[in-house]
Amino acid sequence: MYFFLSNLSILDICSTSLPLPKMLDSFFTGNKSISFCACMTQIYFFQAFTGTEFFLLTAMAYDRYVAICDPLHYSHVMKKSICILLAVGSFVIGSLDALPFGEMLSKLSYCKSNEINHFFCETAVLIKLSCSDPHQLEVLIFVEGIFVGFTPFLLILISYIFIISTILKIRCTEGRHKAFSTCASHLTSVILLYMTLICIYMRPASMYSPAQNKLFSLLYTALIPMLNPIIYSLRNREIKTTLRKIRRIARKLEKKDSEITMVATGVGVVGEEDGEPGAAETMTVVEPESRDAALVDVNTGLDTEKDIMII
Repeated sequence: MYFFLSNLSILDICSTSLPLPKMLDSFFTGNKSISFCACMTQIYFFQAFTGTEFFLLTAMAYDRYVAICDPLHYSHVMKKSICILLAVGSFVIGSLDALPFGEMLSKLSYCKSNEINHFFCETAVLIKLSCSDPHQLEVLIFVEGIFVGFTPFLLILISYIFIISTILKIRCTEGRHKAFSTCASHLTSVILLYMTLICIYMRPASMYSPAQNKLFSLLYTALIPMLNPIIYSLRNREIKTTLRKIRRIARKLEKKDSEITMVATGVGVVGEEDGEPGAAETMTVVEPESRDAALVDVNTGLDTEKDIMII
């Protein structure tokens, strides 16, 4: 599982590094121009990274399926060579799948406008700027959507059907909780990815809004890659232990601050006596254990008014 997480982290870094540097450059310098070649390159890698993430999440779902449904053979089935093959295969399929899409998109003629109403080169926006017939490209998008998007989703769904059925057969409540916790992080990432892409590409035309499209694209390109490390780290025992220690230290510091505040407000200095500065009287509180000693002092004739202020 950690091998696939490392590959997912690399993929998230690549996905974030694709549109955000240019967006930040446009924001700070005001240079909002991009060459046609750079725009096509951005689209190609965006499609390649998206397809790779679909297949990589599918490989991770298979890893969870073997770990829960067939734990005794996990080390044999998911050996290092198989994991490398699944990871490399995900990157290769994603890269090859984006080639025909990028080639067809680059051959369209763009005569309507050269302004892109987006923070990076996005497919739907470029199709609207084209004055060529996009029918073939739309068919290709539909076919690739089934192959790259729906097929991995179907495989993930089948894996989780078997996983859930196996978990429900576990009689121990603690065992069920541990099994569910191992899948919760991966399932959260899958839901976030598919829900965001559905909101971007599968909305009715009547509900299309450029502002909403930019928002969902920003969530996909920036927020999800940032959330993935947090999602997968929260189930790590060492990180949980560290967070608990930080909370304990914070509580101790708050408690000490409150005690210091109480002491600072509880100690007072009675004004100057006989006109001499520094001749301040202090107020002593006698604890219950020393009460008897104070009474003995009274009985022995000591001046208790000077020795003891409050009993």
